[in-house]
Amino acid sequence: MIKKLLAAATAAVALQGSALAQGSIKIGVPLVEAGPLAFIMTFYQESIKAAVDTLNAQGGALGRKYEVVTQTHAGTPATAIAAVTRLTQQDGVPFILGFSTSPMSLAIGPRLAGLNALQIDVSSTSDDVTGKGCATNMFRTSVSDAMQVNALKGPVKKLGLKTWNIIVPDYAMGHDFAKRFAASVQETGATVQTTLFAPLGTPDFGSFINQLASKPAEGLAVVIIGSDAINFAKQAKQFGMFEKYKGVVAANFTNEVVLGAQGDATVGVATVQGYTYQFPSPRNEAMVKLWDNRFKRKPNYLEAEAYLGVEVLHAAIVKAGSTDLAAVRSALVGLKTNTIVGDVEMRGDHQLARPMVSMQIERAGEGKATTVFKNVEPTASVMPVVSPECKL
Repeated sequence: MIKKLLAAATAAVALQGSALAQGSIKIGVPLVEAGPLAFIMTFYQESIKAAVDTLNAQGGALGRKYEVVTQTHAGTPATAIAAVTRLTQQDGVPFILGFSTSPMSLAIGPRLAGLNALQIDVSSTSDDVTGKGCATNMFRTSVSDAMQVNALKGPVKKLGLKTWNIIVPDYAMGHDFAKRFAASVQETGATVQTTLFAPLGTPDFGSFINQLASKPAEGLAVVIIGSDAINFAKQAKQFGMFEKYKGVVAANFTNEVVLGAQGDATVGVATVQGYTYQFPSPRNEAMVKLWDNRFKRKPNYLEAEAYLGVEVLHAAIVKAGSTDLAAVRSALVGLKTNTIVGDVEMRGDHQLARPMVSMQIERAGEGKATTVFKNVEPTASVMPVVSPECKL
């Protein structure tokens, strides 16, 4: 009996030693430190750290703890590639999970296999990331442009407008959205009169506002992001632009992240996003409680997207029973798990099938506004068909 106990103890020590020898499970977090998107860096960094701390408090995965390794860069596809290369080659990071614009993701995707890394994309929206630009080692948990346009169909139908103007950023995400939105409203018998593409980092939107005013429409669709969204909202208010439309819909333009700086400029705008702290799910309730205790505030949608990415990666590692890249990649395809946004599934095109939410911007005092949760847009109603251009 004593021999059996000693043998069991020896085996346990050996197993523990093996786990310790393997070390931590590293998650690399590239972050943009310059330009109009730099101010959101902290949201991703703190959220991923909070998610990892929560998992580590529960034992981590496979007897190992998670470790976060950050790397900042200037916010271009080239510097994003350099940051990911440093994380993988110098820091030995196998899993990448941080902020990435659509051009960054499209540039990084084809290089991941050669870097022996796998990325969970928690922020890009271009359809190409899971379409013609899909990559073997790139998976996206954030919503796509097609999903955002599908989620907007309800608010657009409710408005019942016949003419629209569109203003979006002048890169892949903006072009995707503009094309999708135009096709969507045309299905209702409406037409798009003006589509404008604003370069990222535009300080003065005066010329764009004048162009929109020169061809007035009943409705306006806006996808302007980061600090650009703050500048555009303030300048649009100066011109009284939004009041000239019967309805304004948006994605990634006005939300809890930028409302403090936008003031009441976007009151009345109907918008869609991937998350609200009011999302009805037990796991989300736990996340909100964590944020209340840790940050003394509610989580915003950017933080939720980052947290969701960690949830999905963790579920895949547990399902694989390994951190081997090929095993985790196989586990991700078809993965079904419960998350802060409810039940989700990773499709064969590496796009996470998930619900979204509709929000309304309402006044919250003099010069202030707030987001008001309207309803959950179900997964079945927002997910587009798998792109035939994705060859995986």
